[in-house]
Amino acid sequence: MIDRRSFATGLIAAVSAVHLPTSALAKRRVELDPRFLPQTVVSPYAQPAGTIVVAPRDRFLYLIEGRGAARRYGIGVGKAGLAFSGSAIIERKAKWPAWRPTANMIRRDPAKYARYADGVPGGPGNPLGSRALYLYRDGRDTYYRIHGTTEPWTIGQAVSNGCIRMVNEHVEELYERVPLGSRVVVV
Repeated sequence: MIDRRSFATGLIAAVSAVHLPTSALAKRRVELDPRFLPQTVVSPYAQPAGTIVVAPRDRFLYLIEGRGAARRYGIGVGKAGLAFSGSAIIERKAKWPAWRPTANMIRRDPAKYARYADGVPGGPGNPLGSRALYLYRDGRDTYYRIHGTTEPWTIGQAVSNGCIRMVNEHVEELYERVPLGSRVVVV
């Protein structure tokens, strides 16, 4: 039997679960649409277990689990014309990765990115967030990543420079579930 205090504490925790903290730099809390929270769903894709399928138009990433199931996560994706397409392999993973804007990013928006040309060390203020999965094609870095974010309110939007961004807590879960060599397919 559960007492009232335990029930009330559990209820408050459950209701609060959809309110996700932002980075240490931002003091506001973000309410994420519940459909973008991690959940097990019937897989809409016929891919082998362990494959990551990214559906940019729908703003979802699926980790195919097999037997018709997938773990679905909400994502923020690249703006039109900046998004990755096709397939790749995860050949590198990093916790609290460093970040450096690409030369194209600096050319496109020097006022925003030139000051970071020497890079940003890993940590709570880094745009790649707490984890990064690096996508390679034919053994070459594509410069596209599945990564965390310091801007969780952008999940569900086309806002990035082409990468696939996730809430830090969600990318941390994905990071632990996928090994190097995992296939990523963007549909």
